[in-house]
Amino acid sequence: MWTVCSSLWKNRGLIKALVAREIIGRYRGSVMGILWSFFLPVLMLAVYTFVFSVIFKARWNTGSDSKTEFALILFAGLLVFNFFSECVNRAPGLILANTSYVKKVVFPLEILPVVTLCAALFHCGIASLVWLLFYLIFFGAPPLTALLFPVVLLPLLFLTVGISWLLASLGVFLRDVAQVVGVATTLLLFLSPIFYPVSMLPESFQKVLLLNPLALIIEQTRGVLIFGKMPHWGMYFASLAGSIVVAWLGYAWFQKTRKGFADVL
Repeated sequence: MWTVCSSLWKNRGLIKALVAREIIGRYRGSVMGILWSFFLPVLMLAVYTFVFSVIFKARWNTGSDSKTEFALILFAGLLVFNFFSECVNRAPGLILANTSYVKKVVFPLEILPVVTLCAALFHCGIASLVWLLFYLIFFGAPPLTALLFPVVLLPLLFLTVGISWLLASLGVFLRDVAQVVGVATTLLLFLSPIFYPVSMLPESFQKVLLLNPLALIIEQTRGVLIFGKMPHWGMYFASLAGSIVVAWLGYAWFQKTRKGFADVL
């Protein structure tokens, strides 16, 4: 882990420059520019709300029929999932899209998944501001526990970057990884408690669902943002420790296999 931290700190300037290029480059040439990062979450919030609360008439177990409340609860879960899916879906193609870094120059390849993570974190921050704006308009100030939102997201950061390092490496040797990851994230969307609370499932299924690493983070995100609940600290620290192990293993795998990238590419 010291090697990971040392590499990221040593290359912090490069990471910052690449993240800025990543964010600006995504919207370069468009009329609205970076405003798309604000408009898209609003559009997504409206579409999901219409489909699930109007067409399917889905309701949360809060005793309220408010479509606005349902939309904000739904969107809180999507903040977590969209951040995770953006990173892992791009991970298998990161090295393939930057072959010049492998062949021609000495470049710290391990920072590429971190750059993607930081760019996704920027968009997650914008989406969080959209959520906060709508909450302020319709319900007033959120509970004080909302200040713990960055703390709740910390295990997600370690988990995501660890999986991204693993997938970035596998994507070089197995080109089918990108297709498999795309299918897996689609399945994960519906197997995570995004459109429904864990409490709606039978107790036997609840234990199985909580094996999904995103489930606890999504539930704790809703708890601190909307319901004013403190995280279950025992489960939180267990999740954090597990995520750090995943990050360490992903980095170790990436560093072990990177010697073969040039031969394959």
